[in-house]
Amino acid sequence: MTAHPAGCEQNVKNQIEYVKSNGAIDGAKNVLVIGASTGFGLASRITSAFGSGASTIGVFFEKEPFEGKTASPGWYNSAAFEKFATEEGLYAKSINGDAFSDEIKKQTIELIQKDLGRIDLIIYSLASPVRLDPKTGILHRSALKPIGDTYTNKTVDFHTGKVSEISIAPATEEDIENTIAVMGGEDWKMWISALKDANVLADGAQTIAYSYIGPSLTEAVYRKGTIGRAKDDLEASAFTITDSLKDINGKAYVSVNKALVTQASSAIPVIPLYISLLFKVMKEAGTHEGCIEQIDRLYRERLYSGQDVPVDDKGRIRIDDLEMSTETQDKVAELWKKADTDTLSEIGDLAGYSHEFHKLFGFQMDGVDYDADADEMVRVPSIK
Repeated sequence: MTAHPAGCEQNVKNQIEYVKSNGAIDGAKNVLVIGASTGFGLASRITSAFGSGASTIGVFFEKEPFEGKTASPGWYNSAAFEKFATEEGLYAKSINGDAFSDEIKKQTIELIQKDLGRIDLIIYSLASPVRLDPKTGILHRSALKPIGDTYTNKTVDFHTGKVSEISIAPATEEDIENTIAVMGGEDWKMWISALKDANVLADGAQTIAYSYIGPSLTEAVYRKGTIGRAKDDLEASAFTITDSLKDINGKAYVSVNKALVTQASSAIPVIPLYISLLFKVMKEAGTHEGCIEQIDRLYRERLYSGQDVPVDDKGRIRIDDLEMSTETQDKVAELWKKADTDTLSEIGDLAGYSHEFHKLFGFQMDGVDYDADADEMVRVPSIK
């Protein structure tokens, strides 16, 4: 229910230091991040700015602070990002509003025209449960459901560590259509179309959207469920967008990323248990990555390696390679069979999962005095 401003700032600072420690990236110089305040979007903005020295515009929809009431974490993350970017002489401005709306697209285009001219890279990283379609006025709500049959499997309440069985009723056709409307590729296509029509895309501009596939353990509720249908639509949209950008030598990609702790993933049954086991296996193997490690590797080893961008047989960038290795998945599947309330503390990394969840809100950060008074009235410098 709350976020800690100093903790969020420390979290952003740590990510900046990680990117800088790996050296410069010869990447895009003018970057638009749609969904820039948390998770992969924030990591993308940080990597663009502090890896490539890019000028960045971030679009997000966050709650501002009021006296006695904290802002949402993404607000404090964005304030910290702008602070650190400005200290290094980097251009950084933000727009707070509904990225699905025509109005925010218009504001963003006007800011690009005024300050940057053209954009080289557009990151599309929205994670919202609802979308108001600007053309029809219909409010769509996504649903996290299986398709076809009721799904029953184990899940965990990561606050208590209790493992229990859960059943999820199958989606209706309306559920599927709504989820595709919210989480599919329609809005991504609208953004790129609006940017291109306004002539603010540079020659050779690239756009990246983020997706997830995951293992057979979770596919009934994820990849073969309503979310999976939306991700299929998102991935198909990359080809449509690429076709629309041929005259400016542009390209659209979907990057398939690793399972990570986010507010969204924590709400999906089964996923927290899977992630707690995955974290255990990958940490022991030395292959564990958080958001910033994932995106830093995406930029350095895929997008800006100096080689052609490697893709799978469906045209997707696979940065989930370490998670999806046979060795990792075999170990997780074996642990899954043993996972219950008594064994999870030993065979899983529930403490690590909980720690990552608290970090999302700026808590449990080393170097932060949580006994000290905190000023909740932090502003994002570029937002009046």
